[in-house]
Amino acid sequence: MILALGLVGALQTGLIGGFAGYYLSESLYEEIGQRALMVAKTVAGMPAVIDGVQRRDSDRLMALSRHLAATNEALFIVIGDDRGIRLAHPDPDRIGHSMADDDADEGRIALVEGRGYVDVARGSLGLSMRGKAPIFVPASGEIIGIVSVGYSLDQVQGTIQRYNLVLWTVVGLMLLASVIAAMVIAGRFKRAIFGLEPEQIARLFQERDATLQSVREGIIAINRDGIITTFNRTAVETLGLAPDTPLAGRPINEILPENNLMATLTSGEPAFDQEVWLRGRQMIVNRLPVRQNGEITGVVASFRLRDELDQVSRQLTRIQQYADTLRSQTHEYSNKLHTIAGLIQIGANDQALALIGSEVSDHQALIQLLLDSVPDPVLAGCLLGKYNRAREMGLRLEIDPDSQMADLPAVLPRDQLVSALGNLIDNALEATRLEQGAGGRVSLSMTDLGHDLIFEVEDQGPGVAPEASQRIFERGVSSKPGDDRGIGLHLVKRFVERWGGSVTVEARQEGGSRFTLYLPKQARPDPEVP
Repeated sequence: MILALGLVGALQTGLIGGFAGYYLSESLYEEIGQRALMVAKTVAGMPAVIDGVQRRDSDRLMALSRHLAATNEALFIVIGDDRGIRLAHPDPDRIGHSMADDDADEGRIALVEGRGYVDVARGSLGLSMRGKAPIFVPASGEIIGIVSVGYSLDQVQGTIQRYNLVLWTVVGLMLLASVIAAMVIAGRFKRAIFGLEPEQIARLFQERDATLQSVREGIIAINRDGIITTFNRTAVETLGLAPDTPLAGRPINEILPENNLMATLTSGEPAFDQEVWLRGRQMIVNRLPVRQNGEITGVVASFRLRDELDQVSRQLTRIQQYADTLRSQTHEYSNKLHTIAGLIQIGANDQALALIGSEVSDHQALIQLLLDSVPDPVLAGCLLGKYNRAREMGLRLEIDPDSQMADLPAVLPRDQLVSALGNLIDNALEATRLEQGAGGRVSLSMTDLGHDLIFEVEDQGPGVAPEASQRIFERGVSSKPGDDRGIGLHLVKRFVERWGGSVTVEARQEGGSRFTLYLPKQARPDPEVP
């Protein structure tokens, strides 16, 4: 850029300087010529000159020509008669000789045609710019002589050189200013593009485009006016648009009226992993403002269908449930086996058999209850894991034998259901252990009768104060110590509200709390709930 701008500046200033120099030279030559002609006409019209020519008074004319030449800074003033014979000349030896020595046409234009003219010739005094004018008798108009006024071209060249020196000095300063301006502009431009060269920018642009197209999430970027500037093919597919739908240059509100990108553009606050509805599809969206020099210049959003995340989440949930169940059962059965081994070693075989029978009977009863009442494997696995977790904590999780949960709607996400129910049971277990210690009891009852799915979880904890019955569902609010608290119930609240249900909490007369979860069977996600 510096070279380009410098060369352009040099070319411009060179052309301007050359044209100005040429124009100045031509103008100066013309001006000197006109000056010589004007002086010649003035001298030719002087009465003293006319009288001296008529009298052929060379001495008088010599003195007069020298004085006028000095006064007008001319190289010479030569006066001749009507035949071109010199009557006055700076060199006295040339008086009486013809002016044809200096002028090939012998002043014919002036003496014959009666016109003044300008020419350049090399005479006895060197190369000069001459102005010649005829001498007329005022009364009759008769041509009686000629006046030749010359200015040395060496003088003219000296004047032109002085002017050219000033001109080319200005041209040089202009060129220097152009180079400095080019360096400043190039420096500012390079800082604006992070010091990258054009080839690097082109390569990065190609890499960015390839990266955008390879990302499995939809990506859309807007500028500060809400106009789409960047997008990838996945965005078009995820939004359910036609493959050839043009997005670049269109307002984001025209493509996604329900977007929150303009709010992010105004607030400047990023948002991560928000569940929203776009074009009738539930998606997980991230929004990040783009800043330049501290100013928000746009927003970039990435989004993915919730279904894809649900599938991964369900798999992780099942793996976690299996891990929790195996860990609890391993710990519990390890203790049981040690106890049975001890009883056998001391000869208490009857007690060992009774313990084995009791263990088998309890698990068989729970498994049979789950098989009869909860045919959904995900929910049944969750309850079995929580049952073993309670036994590991020294507590009892009692499931109402009259419970029934067979009519689970297919649209209800199992991972979110077991997450919400699991949070309620975990909170109940912790509250019961803190208040009752080992031997405490947590009760669970379920029913799918009617239009709602209802889950009730009762604990023997300290209970919830009436004034805090709503605040406990707020994020970060918890009665238990620690920084990472107050999240579980908040997630439960979000889940049930999104699916059109509700969750309540009330104090039990015998102590503790009862949490009741209501989920309508025909509910659909509420797009207004994030």
